[in-house]
Amino acid sequence: MKTLVIYVIRGITLLLAVTVFSFSLASVSPIDPVRQYIQANPGVSKENVAKMEAYWGLHDPPAERYFKWLSSLLKGEWGNSTSFKRPVLEVIGVRFKASLALMLTAWTFSGILGFSVGCVMGVFREKLADALIKRVCLILCSIPTFWIGLVFLAFFSAILGWFPFGMSIPPGIPPESVTLGQRIHHLILPALTLSFLSFANVALHTREKLIDVFESDYALFAKARGRSDGEILFIHGIRNALIPAVTMQCASFGELFGGSIFAENIFSYPGLGAAVSAAGTGGTDIPLFLGIVVFSAIFIFTGNLIANILYLFIDPRTREGAKA
Repeated sequence: MKTLVIYVIRGITLLLAVTVFSFSLASVSPIDPVRQYIQANPGVSKENVAKMEAYWGLHDPPAERYFKWLSSLLKGEWGNSTSFKRPVLEVIGVRFKASLALMLTAWTFSGILGFSVGCVMGVFREKLADALIKRVCLILCSIPTFWIGLVFLAFFSAILGWFPFGMSIPPGIPPESVTLGQRIHHLILPALTLSFLSFANVALHTREKLIDVFESDYALFAKARGRSDGEILFIHGIRNALIPAVTMQCASFGELFGGSIFAENIFSYPGLGAAVSAAGTGGTDIPLFLGIVVFSAIFIFTGNLIANILYLFIDPRTREGAKA
């Protein structure tokens, strides 16, 4: 328990550092939101310009602007998005629902598939199947997400016609009329694309851990008593390989969040990734951009915290160490 408390304190410190760093980058950015607005609206009056400068606090010292912004964040006042003309928290809330469904599906795909493939490589270690699958995993580690998405679109959507080209629901249909099956149909292809971010890493790490298990003294003793590799896998291997697999999966939250930006733009999926692109394209939606940065840091920290809690249930030795 003490370990978790220390982790939470470190996480809060990290979140504060993220707010300082992101706000500093936005402050020194060469893009001036007021100037961008004037260029887009040449007829704006000087009074409105002065109001905008006061709203952005351009004449206040940077430290004062930061503490005002941080105070507003803690109060739940994250500002208004200039791209969507709505409060930042409302935009994040709506978009995060779509992104969460995408990321959880991709996270489940990559975890189950990666762990299963890693177990297969561990059982057939140093054989042809292991060598082939290992080479495929190494290749997948070096392929960018957007390229996989484009290949999937070309093959599964354009050539085979199995999946739609994009969006989270069929176009022209009201959201309340969309069935669960239609939503899943639109979700599968971008989720598969996003799952390739961490699938290969999980498989390779699971393989290495299982090889250590099969070469251990207790596994050799079990084999001497007539146990097969499959029995050793289910008795000793899965539990020992589960902790590094969970570690890899929970560490991939950041990768999933970053990869969702590419996946959502490729498949026109209306999530946080598309909102990040909308905020950064014009360069004027600083409240939304900063809000998504802070929210993503909270999301990744929460994922890692859940991983630490899971360790207490997966491995009793972790729980005993925490008590000590």
